[in-house]
Amino acid sequence: MYMTTGTRLTLPIELWQALLRYRYRVFVEKLGWHLDCAIGEELDQFDRDDTVYVIAHQGPRIVGVARLLPTHKPYLLGEVFPQVLGDQALPHSADIWEISRFAAVDLQQQTFTGHSMSSPNAVALLREVLKVAARHEVRQLITVSPPGIARLLRKAGFDAHCGEKLTVIEGQKIMANWIRVPPSLVDREVA
Repeated sequence: MYMTTGTRLTLPIELWQALLRYRYRVFVEKLGWHLDCAIGEELDQFDRDDTVYVIAHQGPRIVGVARLLPTHKPYLLGEVFPQVLGDQALPHSADIWEISRFAAVDLQQQTFTGHSMSSPNAVALLREVLKVAARHEVRQLITVSPPGIARLLRKAGFDAHCGEKLTVIEGQKIMANWIRVPPSLVDREVA
């Protein structure tokens, strides 16, 4: 499995287009999310020129993706799901970034397991996300996820904890999850 990192301006156009198709197949077709997007491509207002993507692929076939957004600019949790944090203040910092549109699924497999944070592809993708975050001097990541994701992350060796508030949106239970970028990784990647 290979990892490619970049923005929509720096990724090869074929990979960018494959990313949009992959996200559509995962989030719209497989998970049934009701998203305002063109048929066959999933793209929203947070897919800006400066948004960072980490893409896991086997040859030309995408098997995972993560979108990274700094919280001092508009981001999904802050703009669309602020209620997930309850009374907590929304993060607004250059060293706290959001992970969104995270998926680590090989769509050529016969079975689709939905959220599979314990899969080897998901763990490898998240490890790469942490390295990319460290290169950008990020200290902490936040994501909106189903309950239990923080437990799966900790089981896989990540320093993660969940927020205090459980929210139900369109019948789906979600909550904020925090992932710390290890200081040793930050020091090593920034140096």
